[in-house]
Order: sequence, then structure tokens, then C-alpha cells
Amino acid sequence: MPELSEKEMLEKLRGFDTPSITNIVATYPNNPLCLGLYEPWRENWYTDQSVRCPFPELGARIGYAVTVSFALPNPSYKRWSIIDLFEIIASANKPTILIIKQEFPPDIQPKVGLAGGQMTTALKACGVVGVVTNGPTRDIDEIRPLGIQYLTSGVTPGHGEMAISAINVPVSVAAMDVAPGEIVHMDENGAVKFPADKLADICKNIDAFTAKEKERAANVLAAKTFAQIKAAWKREDLPG
Repeated sequence: MPELSEKEMLEKLRGFDTPSITNIVATYPNNPLCLGLYEPWRENWYTDQSVRCPFPELGARIGYAVTVSFALPNPSYKRWSIIDLFEIIASANKPTILIIKQEFPPDIQPKVGLAGGQMTTALKACGVVGVVTNGPTRDIDEIRPLGIQYLTSGVTPGHGEMAISAINVPVSVAAMDVAPGEIVHMDENGAVKFPADKLADICKNIDAFTAKEKERAANVLAAKTFAQIKAAWKREDLPG
């Protein structure tokens, strides 16, 4: 069987849910099909419950990370504009997942409806397929038909003046540490990141792992006695 292209591998992984990706990245380090890229509990490689998905019906998205930090305007620092961000995204690897870190004071943070309909329309034109942010968004009625997946802390209708403080630097959003160029997979369960050079390895291992999980689930459902349930569950090649 010929090797898949990069585009084909990304499309293949988009067909899996995010927990299935975490299984291969690091969740089960004792399983030979798990790459063990991170210590599962003590490294920040997937999102926590502080973000949620407003468009679960859109399914999974996967792409290369571009990162940006927004904060209140700083009169002594005016390096970046929103057009700079669009230009950098447009030149980045595709598809793109935009990671937005919101660095606002605690009393303002819950009120920053940052990426609204106009911004999301521009992001789509630049090749963004998903956005992960630790703050709110707005205009979800405008965003929904654009087909861009979101993970966000919530929804709020407005915002005040804000500015970009950094683009394409490592950021931590919702307990996930992301560097520019890493691959991010996201769906209604959350998001996970992994190095781009591990794409082929994840594609290679995920079919076998997922097939074994489905086989065990089918055997458990078909069991008529506790002994059969125990036998189906206690497979040596799957985590408990």
C-alpha cells in the first residue's frame, strides 16, 4: 500500500475523535501503540474543561498551529496589527488552527468577545479551520455557517479596545502548551497537540489501536454473563 501524503494523513486523522488521538499521543504509555510523547498527567499537551465547543455538529478539525496573544492596548508597544496576523496566517502551513491567548485583567477577561463574525470571516479566508481560545467569543450565529470549529470559554456580546502583544510564540491556553507549527486536533471533547514530525507515526498506529477498542466494546456488549464480560475486558493488548 503506498504511503499517504501529508494532506491524506491530516484528512485521515480528522476522521477520528480527539480522545482517540490522545490515546496514541500519550494517554496509555504502557501500550506499544502509544507513542508516549508526554508524561500524561504532568505535561500540558491537551486542553482542560475551561473551554467548550459551541459547534459540536461540525466535528473534528486538525491543522498546524499559529499562535497569537491579545491584551489591553499598551501605548509603548504597537508592534502588531490585525493585518499582520492575517498575513502570517495566510503564509502558514495549511490547514491552520489558530490558538488565541487572551491576557486580560480578571475583571475583564470574562467579557472579551474577541473573535466575532468579521474576524472569523477573515480567518476563514486565510485558511483557518479551527480556533482554540481561553476567553469568550461572540457572534456565534455569524460564525456557525462559516464552518470553523471553536473551543472557547463561553459567549459574550461585546468587547472594548484591545491589541496584539505577540504572534507565533509558545503559549499556554486552557492548560495546553502550544508552539507554532505543532499539529492540533480538536473536536467537542477538547484539543490535543503533538509535534508535526510525529504525524506519520500517529497515522500508522491509530487504526490498530482503535480496531482493538471497537472489538472489545463489541464483545462486552455481546456478553451474556459476568465471566464473558470479564474475559472480553481483560485483553492484554488494551488498557483497562
